[in-house]
Amino acid sequence: MEEEPERTKRWEGGYERTWEILKEDESGSLRPTIESILFKAKRKRLYEHHGQVRLGMMRHLYLVIDGSRAMEDQDLKPNRLTCTLKLLEYFVEEYFDQNPISQLGLIVTKSKRAEKMTELSGNTKKHLTTLKKAVDMNCSGEPSLYNALNLAMQTLKHMPAHTSREVLVVFSSLTTCDPANIYDLIKCLKAVKIRVSVIGLSAEVRVCTVLARETGGTYHVILDESHYKELLMHHVRPLPTSSSSECSLIRMGFPQHYIASLSDQDAKPSFSMVQLENNSEPGLSLGGYFCPQCRAKYCELPVECKICGLTLVSAPHLARSYHHLFPLDAFQEVPLGEYQGERCCQGCQGEMKDQNVYVCKVCQNVFCVDCDLFIHDCLHCCPGCVHGNSAATSA
Repeated sequence: MEEEPERTKRWEGGYERTWEILKEDESGSLRPTIESILFKAKRKRLYEHHGQVRLGMMRHLYLVIDGSRAMEDQDLKPNRLTCTLKLLEYFVEEYFDQNPISQLGLIVTKSKRAEKMTELSGNTKKHLTTLKKAVDMNCSGEPSLYNALNLAMQTLKHMPAHTSREVLVVFSSLTTCDPANIYDLIKCLKAVKIRVSVIGLSAEVRVCTVLARETGGTYHVILDESHYKELLMHHVRPLPTSSSSECSLIRMGFPQHYIASLSDQDAKPSFSMVQLENNSEPGLSLGGYFCPQCRAKYCELPVECKICGLTLVSAPHLARSYHHLFPLDAFQEVPLGEYQGERCCQGCQGEMKDQNVYVCKVCQNVFCVDCDLFIHDCLHCCPGCVHGNSAATSA
């Protein structure tokens, strides 16, 4: 294990004159400075755009949630557990919106043990329901980082090599109670190419620093609730794949949802493959998605067929992942005073009030900063270009 490089500790350096950032204008107001800080925060995500870099579109991610006594602390309101679960609900929705052909699972660690809350799946409702029920969870004992990572590894190491294998740990405690040497486990995680990232709720922990560095993940400690949400959102967009990851054609099936008619005498109710594994699911049904290769039945997509291994997705899922392959180029930033055109946003039709406007390099339409962020984060296509193409087609 390589030693962590030497770096100057925060308290060893000179103190920061943070108050000098705030400067008054001619009237004595701080508003322009505050607006400038907010503006830079809005644009920060766009500056981190990966550009034409190969991203891991098919992701398998395990969320590890600390369920120890430390989650009862009230530095986040009403407490760390409730705040975490609320933010994770938003994260799950965004994750599947941006990664529709990916899968996610939940693991909780407390009382020196780790257990799965949900298996890896693409069922958003199932994960959200589990997170809502976890509000009443009893926080107890110490977490076991070793047991949680080992539990995730047992599933992720069998995932196909062309998919990304990731673990995101929300760690509240300053200690971990492990049954074996966790540094040996870190070597195993690195060997099977599992990337582990950690979000700390208390303070920096040495073992988490080593874990993230050795596996190629990230480690951050939150400042407040808004910073917590921002750190979670960094893990919504897929990260660049490693140069050693396989790049091959992937066989996929596109089953249609079929429901047998009650009047059909040959119609026979059946269990889905998920229902056979999980007794809590509904029972016999006449409809579902049938694997085109082996005719195994499933209730939801995307899923990997448990019989023949074929990846089953719907065409809209694949289409929504297209923007990761060809991300929208950043718009040209032009100071408002230098822009000679019409000062009306083509997105929201509002008057331009920000210090800069943003011009699409293809269609030359102009947008405000909020519409620019919405287009790049949610739409992933320029409305002006789409409108121009549709008009040309109809003509």
